[in-house]
Amino acid sequence: MLRLYFAALLSALCMACTTTRTDDSAMPVISIEGGDIQGVLSQDGNTEIYRGIPYAAPPVDSLRWKAPAPVVAWEGVKVCDTFGNAAMQAAHDPNDGNYGTEFFAQDANFSEDCLNLNIWTPRGASGNAEKKLPVAVWVHGGAFTGGWGFEPEMDGEAWADRGVVLVTINYRLGPFGFLNHPLLTAEGGGHSGNYGLMDQIAALEWVKRNIAQFGGDPDAITVFGQSAGAMSVKNLVASPLSRQLIKGAIVQSGGGLNLTPAPDMSQEELDEIGLELMNLAGCETLDQMRAASYEQLAAATAEYQKHNNLGIRLYSPHTDSVVLPLSFDRATMAGDIADVPYMFGSVADDFPTLDSGFDVFATVRDSISDRPTYIYHFSGPIPTDGRPSIPGVFHSSELWYVFHTLKNSWRPFDEKDEELSNRMVDYWTNFVKYGNPNGQTAEGDWKAYTPATPYVQELAK
Repeated sequence: MLRLYFAALLSALCMACTTTRTDDSAMPVISIEGGDIQGVLSQDGNTEIYRGIPYAAPPVDSLRWKAPAPVVAWEGVKVCDTFGNAAMQAAHDPNDGNYGTEFFAQDANFSEDCLNLNIWTPRGASGNAEKKLPVAVWVHGGAFTGGWGFEPEMDGEAWADRGVVLVTINYRLGPFGFLNHPLLTAEGGGHSGNYGLMDQIAALEWVKRNIAQFGGDPDAITVFGQSAGAMSVKNLVASPLSRQLIKGAIVQSGGGLNLTPAPDMSQEELDEIGLELMNLAGCETLDQMRAASYEQLAAATAEYQKHNNLGIRLYSPHTDSVVLPLSFDRATMAGDIADVPYMFGSVADDFPTLDSGFDVFATVRDSISDRPTYIYHFSGPIPTDGRPSIPGVFHSSELWYVFHTLKNSWRPFDEKDEELSNRMVDYWTNFVKYGNPNGQTAEGDWKAYTPATPYVQELAK
């Protein structure tokens, strides 16, 4: 997801994105799992920012392809002024006219040591557990093989200005996040492959235990995400390990409900795929697998996909006996997901599979729950200055608006874009606060979707 800059503009925008005040002496030192930390202030002094907080141990060496382990403690005060590593992934081309151009003008540092998160909270909230501010946890997209939680379109200042604590997370991707293999399944007690999903759950559990130190309410956590992040949200509300932590959920371009879902692949079938893939990488033992480089695994993945073309299914979450016993579709129909308010939506020129089933979900939920479902459709339109880019109102284009980060894009956004973005941030943060995008008002312009009132909120300039 990213943008194209001229060299000077890139440098200037990156500075604008990450610059903080130099006078952070007023920032408190707070204690969390692992030790003491101190954040930094935003440029305007209104937001306290914590970058690169570890929420689990580095999943490297003997911890590769294992459930996330407790965070490793540090000494002294950790100043959280720098974003942590993103998960291992392929480098992006900023001139590809696609998502490299749109969002990835500059790659992050990639590493297996990537289990970190970032927090934006209103000034004065840190160290004040009595604030009890609502919390939003963002899960980034990227087809489960790319992306990170601090891309230039993702920033929490506009959310903190509205009284919401925003958390963005990184999690393991690609082969490190979702490889299945018979040896890993035997080691894992009968299941393997859902390591990235387990990371997301571990991050949610960390937020539950620690967010009060940032002024957040551990009992008021909304999860939201887009694309693969939206699919992740669907898994989180379905997993028995995480659904009790969630007060609300927003699913952006992640599809709705399929009443006739395809059969789930068994662990044995997935293990056979992983076995063939590791054979291509020349790895026959766990020691060899854990010593393999990313490049070695990426080459094996490319060779496997050339002959099998599983697409996103090769590296993505799957049902198992512990982490995800039922798929989102089957869990929804069984009434076995978090019983909370939901928001679903997509954009005008979205991928078809991620732009359907919202009405079906809302109808099924209406028959079994009194919690509302809200549906939106984002139609922009998105301005361009004529340079090569993704045409139309493309998949992911709403993210500039959701985080009010228009200034970080090369696109010539104007006053109407600013107005739409502010309206969307209001809707999203109202949903986090009240379970209703209209705010505290019982009735508003955005009506819940029911069979009797099949309302879809149009988001346009």
